[in-house]
Amino acid sequence: MKNYLKKIFRNPDSSDKVSKKTGYIIVIGLAGLLLLIIGNLFSSDGGDDDSSMNYEPPDNAEEQNTDETLSNKSSETSDVDEIEASYEEDLRNMLNKIESVSEAEVMVNLDSTKVKVYEKNLITGQQVTEESDTNGGTRDIEDSQKETEVVLVNQGDKEVPLLIRTDKPDVRGVFVVAKGVDHATVEQWVVESVSRVLDVPTHRVSVMPKN
Repeated sequence: MKNYLKKIFRNPDSSDKVSKKTGYIIVIGLAGLLLLIIGNLFSSDGGDDDSSMNYEPPDNAEEQNTDETLSNKSSETSDVDEIEASYEEDLRNMLNKIESVSEAEVMVNLDSTKVKVYEKNLITGQQVTEESDTNGGTRDIEDSQKETEVVLVNQGDKEVPLLIRTDKPDVRGVFVVAKGVDHATVEQWVVESVSRVLDVPTHRVSVMPKN
């Protein structure tokens, strides 16, 4: 092919009768074919890159929600542990001051974290419907509805619920181990003390003598 092209441009009047114009057309056609082949090669390589760049990871919103839920549960568990530890320390110090009681150890089991109580508006509605029976009589049917709505207050650039108070968590049970409680009177003192301090029924307070 190379020799053929040289022959065309060196001897325009050769026996092949190929004009110089025809030679240019052939050269342009070959150049275009070469560019097309090179373009396809780069387009194939670039396609892989584009597919990598346009790759979208799977939706992980559910995993993020799960992580947030676990984080919230972990935070609540930590709060409960702190409150229980505080109750246990206070009770231990108090019980060890009771006559005949010594080396007291306490375990407190709470039902939940502190309960936040928010201000709510009561919305009531009443609707009266008149119905007719087959005998031509009528009767009124009253339908009452009640709804509550949390009161919101402005705090900076957002609205937050209006907090009224924070209630202490309910106590599921208390376990006390101490020396001296093998006497019925002393045991009764301990049970009553724990019951009054934590506002828990006496049947949820267990007291055992310590070895």
